[in-house]
Amino acid sequence: MRILYIIMSLTFPYALKMFFRRIKTVNAPKQFFGRTIYVSNHPASFMDPIMIPAFTRPIVFFMTRSDVFTKLLKPFFWACHMLPIYRQQDEGDGKAKNEKVFETCSRLLKYGRNLLIFGEGFTDDVFIRRLKPVKKGAVRIGFTTLENINWKKKIYIAAVGCNYTKPNQMRSDFLISYSDKICLNDYKEEYLEHPSKVITELTKHIERLMQEQITHVQKRKLAPFHEMIMMITRKGMNPDSYDKSISLVERWKYSQRLANWLNTQDLEENEELDSLHADTENYFKLLKRVQLEDKYVFWKTENPSGSRAKELLYLFLFFPFALIGLIHCFIPYFFIKRFVEKSFKRKVFWGSSKLVMGKLTIGLLNIPLISVFYHYVYPSWWLAIGYYSTIGLTGLAAYMWFTHLKTFRTKGIVNNTNVEIFIIKRDKLKNRIQAFITGAVD
Repeated sequence: MRILYIIMSLTFPYALKMFFRRIKTVNAPKQFFGRTIYVSNHPASFMDPIMIPAFTRPIVFFMTRSDVFTKLLKPFFWACHMLPIYRQQDEGDGKAKNEKVFETCSRLLKYGRNLLIFGEGFTDDVFIRRLKPVKKGAVRIGFTTLENINWKKKIYIAAVGCNYTKPNQMRSDFLISYSDKICLNDYKEEYLEHPSKVITELTKHIERLMQEQITHVQKRKLAPFHEMIMMITRKGMNPDSYDKSISLVERWKYSQRLANWLNTQDLEENEELDSLHADTENYFKLLKRVQLEDKYVFWKTENPSGSRAKELLYLFLFFPFALIGLIHCFIPYFFIKRFVEKSFKRKVFWGSSKLVMGKLTIGLLNIPLISVFYHYVYPSWWLAIGYYSTIGLTGLAAYMWFTHLKTFRTKGIVNNTNVEIFIIKRDKLKNRIQAFITGAVD
């Protein structure tokens, strides 16, 4: 295990727990090593290879698109256990280069290491809860390794599902789920007789297992409808509209059941569902037109008086901590935010890039404060280091303080707006969903 991988494995969980509100693993493997190829979905670009090693035990080497392996970054990526994969759209002799990479993969598996491969090959520009077709490379690498070692050791493959409520949104949630392992050695006789057939069939099987680890909305046009239903019922994986009394695992399972049910429906044949779809879509379009969010309609429904005492109390109590966080984190965060949003045209890269750059920049820039604390506050290195370690928490306090300030102002606007028509529309939609969908999903 390379030193930079160790350092990142030890330090990234702290930063990630600042970014995500809840992080949960389901059926997580317990071994560090194990000759296993983990095949994951790829919904959030750079964020996925950060999250998986940070919160599960297996030590992995993972495949990364070759175009990011510049001369400057190549040594860094090597130290992070990254291996380049050359796609068809990349320039050069990708096939020949991939053969060399696959040889490296086989050698790693031979000596008990694990691989992490993102089976879809790319990330959607717009986050959608679905699985794209899975490529055959992972299964092919497994069988190639078995041929190279004469089937003397066992090679496994397993499906992984990364489930984000919203990957680019700070203080959203993340759940990762693992399938049981499949031993590729069990397919030896079939593979030796029909290798291409076995690779194709096993890839399809892995694809089905991956769909079971995530929310998979098969019909892409129904993805927005799926999200809208979760918002109105407040039971699913939406980052803003959810019932806090429901666990993240239960929200994930509800999201899956809802998607699986929608996958079996046909809007053209089901007039009632088609009507519900149209009315729900119109409700959210109307909200967007008046610059209102559903979570505030729900808030006004539950709090007719429009009390903002909770936000006001938070703003008062956490102001000192927010001020400290602002002093330590605001300037680097401001420039990182501008740099990332100008440098990356695809928004899918924003969250992970800001996270990594913020962690490194804020951490390095604040190191001198250890000495400042020791010489000018209190002469104790332990206290100085302890203070330094709280900078992430105070930075989070600053972010949350401004988030609550925005919420406080928005609720004030809602209190001065007649939202009765939206409350009535929302209540009718909720009753129709409960009558038509809840019984099939809950």
